[in-house]
Amino acid sequence: MIVPYYSQFETPEIVVDFLRDGSEAALPRDPLWAQSGAEELSEYVRWAGNVCGMACLKMILAARIGQVHPTLTLARECTSYGGYIVQPDGSIKGLIYAPFVQYVKMRFDIEAEVVTGVSAIDLGDIMENNAFFLASVHPSIRWPDREPPSKGGHLVLMTAASDSTISFHNPSGHTLQTQKHVTLSCNDFGRFFAGRGVAIRKRFG
Repeated sequence: MIVPYYSQFETPEIVVDFLRDGSEAALPRDPLWAQSGAEELSEYVRWAGNVCGMACLKMILAARIGQVHPTLTLARECTSYGGYIVQPDGSIKGLIYAPFVQYVKMRFDIEAEVVTGVSAIDLGDIMENNAFFLASVHPSIRWPDREPPSKGGHLVLMTAASDSTISFHNPSGHTLQTQKHVTLSCNDFGRFFAGRGVAIRKRFG
């Protein structure tokens, strides 16, 4: 199956600016921000750094049913199920897995399951019974030669796994090599992997 790649930022190349300058400085320069489904630029700036999970869902939907949904449209819908919580100060909490599983079932008839307490070596077995896996990794996985300060905090879309390697699309990759069809050894992936995520069943619709 061909899985199209979508960044969580409408212009993937702007990730370099985002990493260097931060969201408030970099994201207003994204010329394609309106394609996100944001109603205004400030909404895009506030959400784009938080929608790695919606970018993963966007890729799944494009691969399985050929529909491309704006990322922030998905985020708004998911928020209505409790998948995100907008705090009084405007900060965003999420993706929260259990409400996300309910959302994709009710909205797209996707069967999904929250998975916790696993290691990278278990992911090959998980992928035998599932089509995709949203894996919680540290965002510095874009630099696999570095040692992450912690595990988790970011979602990547796993498309394949074996006993020795794991392949994925990274919604916040900053180069072509770190965005799509990234393959790491289980040992390297495991240094970033928090042992949890969401499995997307093969049955769809």
